[in-house]
Amino acid sequence: MKGENVKRYALLLAAKDSDYVIKMYNGYFNVFVQAFGDEDENWDLFRVVEGEFPKIEELNKYDGFVISGSPHDAYANDLWILRLCFLIQKLHAMQKRVLGICFGHQVLCQALGGRVGKARSGWDVGVRRVIMAESLLQCRFLDEFKEIPPCAKILKCHQDEVLEVPPGAEVLAFSDKAGVEMFCIGDHIFGIQGHPEYTKDILLNLIDRLTSNELLDIDFGSDAKTQLEADDAERDFWEKLCKTFLKRNVEI
Repeated sequence: MKGENVKRYALLLAAKDSDYVIKMYNGYFNVFVQAFGDEDENWDLFRVVEGEFPKIEELNKYDGFVISGSPHDAYANDLWILRLCFLIQKLHAMQKRVLGICFGHQVLCQALGGRVGKARSGWDVGVRRVIMAESLLQCRFLDEFKEIPPCAKILKCHQDEVLEVPPGAEVLAFSDKAGVEMFCIGDHIFGIQGHPEYTKDILLNLIDRLTSNELLDIDFGSDAKTQLEADDAERDFWEKLCKTFLKRNVEI
């Protein structure tokens, strides 16, 4: 869709498309747009993992940015990760809305002065019950929510976590596995450790790939799949949360 009044968003893709996601969804870009997009919007894809970034002079044309998950460490010194951290710092200075998912959540923290490292309790894979902190109720971008649930289940797959949030950040949620499941800075930086965009089949396939590549213990992976098949994430809540953050009172 084209036009001066159309909202525009950018997905900063930090992972390469898996064969499964290409076959079933034609790439992660479509997974994110299906979860967070609306028909009256334009979404652009930048494969930052491959060194593809938006031009600094074009950042103002976007109403919001989404940083995806990734198999890479947010604290690594890969050139594209350092460039992404610089971009995040620029977007933060511009007060552009940036939503970080999993790796995106961690790299937001890393870029803005927090601390990220290996999860203290190891891999977290499957459906996780996330507990909302009282600070979540103070977020102005959630004004349209009539009621925030005390907890909500989300799909997760990570072995790194936020150990310390950046200066000025608020912890918005936690779980029995991670002390920082969500955080924000003001109304423009928002990180979520879980995967609100994932469908159950995407995560099941990812578990299979991790175990076949010996990155995940086979018994752990089997237990995670059993738990995942028996339980469901509350995708409607998480998608609404992300869309509300990205789109509330956006000036166009």
